[in-house]
Amino acid sequence: MAAAKRLKRVAASQPGFLSLKGSSNSEDLLGGRRKRVNKNKKKNWNKHSDINDVEDFLEDVRHQERTTGGLLSEKPDDSLFFLDVGQPQKAEQKVEEPIEGRRRKGKASRPLRIDLILQHDSLVPPPKDVLSYQQPNAKKLRRIAQKAEQLAAKGVVPRRQKQLLNRRPVDRTTKKAVTEANNNPDREYYDIWGQESKESADPWYLQQTGKKLVKRPEKLNEKPSVLPAVEVIAPGGSYNPDFLSHQALLQEAHDVEVKKQKAEDRIERQLAVNKEDTATEETVFQEQVEGLVEEEEEENEEEAAPNEEGESVVVGAITLAEKKTERQRKRERADKIKEQRRQADRHHTNQRQQLFQLRSIKASIKQQEQTTKAKQKQRNDKKEAQKAQPRRLGRLKFQAQDMEVQLSDELAGSLRQLKPEGSILKDRFKSLQKRNLIEPRERAKFKRRHKVKYVEKRAFREIT
Repeated sequence: MAAAKRLKRVAASQPGFLSLKGSSNSEDLLGGRRKRVNKNKKKNWNKHSDINDVEDFLEDVRHQERTTGGLLSEKPDDSLFFLDVGQPQKAEQKVEEPIEGRRRKGKASRPLRIDLILQHDSLVPPPKDVLSYQQPNAKKLRRIAQKAEQLAAKGVVPRRQKQLLNRRPVDRTTKKAVTEANNNPDREYYDIWGQESKESADPWYLQQTGKKLVKRPEKLNEKPSVLPAVEVIAPGGSYNPDFLSHQALLQEAHDVEVKKQKAEDRIERQLAVNKEDTATEETVFQEQVEGLVEEEEEENEEEAAPNEEGESVVVGAITLAEKKTERQRKRERADKIKEQRRQADRHHTNQRQQLFQLRSIKASIKQQEQTTKAKQKQRNDKKEAQKAQPRRLGRLKFQAQDMEVQLSDELAGSLRQLKPEGSILKDRFKSLQKRNLIEPRERAKFKRRHKVKYVEKRAFREIT
């Protein structure tokens, strides 16, 4: 406490200090009997220490720095005082302006209230950001630069630069192009969407420096589908269409519905149950009685058993193949050679006969080529048609959305009476599926993992 009062007295006794707040009482500073307190114990430090006067002094200093930009004692007299010489005399009376012009001029010169609120009123400069001046590995980079300067002064060329100079011929006559600033208004226009310039540098240099661009695969330049992003509906889909175009659109929608109905009927026919296969009373009775009467069948089986054994002995006899003689083998070999000679003579005869059939052979070859070209064209047309069709990208098959068609009695004469149909979101989602950008999907079904447990509450149990 004594130290705090002593610091306060010293600060107040300085000749250049000016306090913006009321001056402290001299009796409080100089007079008063101080209390003897043992300061060796830590519990008495905060209890018997009064630092309010020090905090007031520091707050006064901060207030002066915020309002005036520094201490008043350090300010010059010209910034604190001014000489009052009275009101200045008007040299010439200005021509009165119209009231509307003066009001407009005053409004334009006066700033807005919101701008005044947002202005910075503190005269204390912001603290310097030390991190913005720091550079990672500054010492190391400075040391490397100094070493490079020393080597350059001695005329020593680094090994990497020497390799580049030996690999690329140096043209001393051409001057190095100076890079212009980005904010230069006289700078030439650069089209960022234009065609890229070809690389004229050495491929080895580009590869070693990591500036060689990766070659883009040609497959990425192809679109997944040739269909447009937004398909325009037929003229019959307008709010006030022509009669013939509207009937054509109705016929197209009718064909789609007929195709769907035929597919449903085919599934019903496949799943239909045949009435002849259904069980009747007689068939049910036969199934119930089956297996009860077996005596007659057993007797017939015993009589037929000996006959079957005799037949099995005859059938089961194994016949051994007879061994061929040498004469038979020679005859077979001679017959085989004779057959081969006969086939060769027939082949030569056919070749000689084909000399007189050159015209028909040429005609057949020409017809075969035409058939091959027709098949190739058919395959190419099929491939082109498949490009416009959605591919199978996932587990599900693409299902086209229903056609948005209005009947003849639903047509509106104007856009105001037109009834909206379909959904834009669903149309865009189906378009992405049709253009092979996303796979067909279905809404996830909620499946309960655990059974619902029913518990009767106590209140309900008491009522029942």
